[in-house]
Amino acid sequence: MNDSWLEIACDVPAEVADVVAEYLTVLSGNGVCMENLSVDAFSASEIPDSQRMTVKAYLPADLDPTPQMAELEAYLLELAGRKAGLVLSAPTITAVRSEDWSTSWKVHFKPLRVGARLLIVPTWEDAAALPGDLVLRIDPGMAFGTGGHETTRLCLELLEKIMDAGNQSAAPSLLDLGTGSGILAMAASRLGAGRILALDIDPEAVEVARENLDLNDLAEKVECGTTPLESLEEGLDIILANILAEELVRLAPGLAARLNPGGALILSGILAEKEDLVRRGFADQPLEYQETNRAGEWVAMLYRRVPSK
Repeated sequence: MNDSWLEIACDVPAEVADVVAEYLTVLSGNGVCMENLSVDAFSASEIPDSQRMTVKAYLPADLDPTPQMAELEAYLLELAGRKAGLVLSAPTITAVRSEDWSTSWKVHFKPLRVGARLLIVPTWEDAAALPGDLVLRIDPGMAFGTGGHETTRLCLELLEKIMDAGNQSAAPSLLDLGTGSGILAMAASRLGAGRILALDIDPEAVEVARENLDLNDLAEKVECGTTPLESLEEGLDIILANILAEELVRLAPGLAARLNPGGALILSGILAEKEDLVRRGFADQPLEYQETNRAGEWVAMLYRRVPSK
């Protein structure tokens, strides 16, 4: 892994923090973090409201950041022009080492309950499990996914709901696309899924996922890799895709093709304002829309594959 990084920071009003974060995620190709806002390191209920947020993204130190900074500055100017009175300061860029930032957020990541039974515990914390708790110990490292962010939590809640419904005749097979830290795949295993495939285009995320699987004694139950969706041939009973809205739309045909008849597709990572974009993007697929769950500025959507006649 890289030891040195370039930290891009944008100080923005809270009302546009999510859209700037989404833009920086695409621009950098990595996850982002926000000061004083739950992104994926802590629960939103623990953080006081703030009028301004600092959104940070990271680039490898050996990369020339000039094109990305120019693109970001142009985007911020365009964003400011959309709303009267919106003032956006110029982004800053600073060289940092991994240890300067990759551990400082840990003070905010505390044991977290999600849904009815899932208890997510960071490796550096202790938590008393209650009878019936399904405990996941996790160190997200450079990968997205602690359960604190709304997109991950919405996925976990829908997954638990589907698994508890017990409509499957056998332990369902499952694909976690964009697995990040591996938290969704691990939760699926704890909830009773059978074959589980956890994929991510980022090799570092796959490495983090494997480490977390080892921590939870689940390495033999989940297959990790960087295989793209387009290269998969098998069908899955459940597919989880917690990625950006535009990427979900691009992958719509492949997601529908890989879902077994009657199977469940959970889509997350979607800003509420882009729900219609995703609905339109999946309208032509052999899928039946079921529901949309909401948390803060984010939504997760559930589809079912139309059974063959």
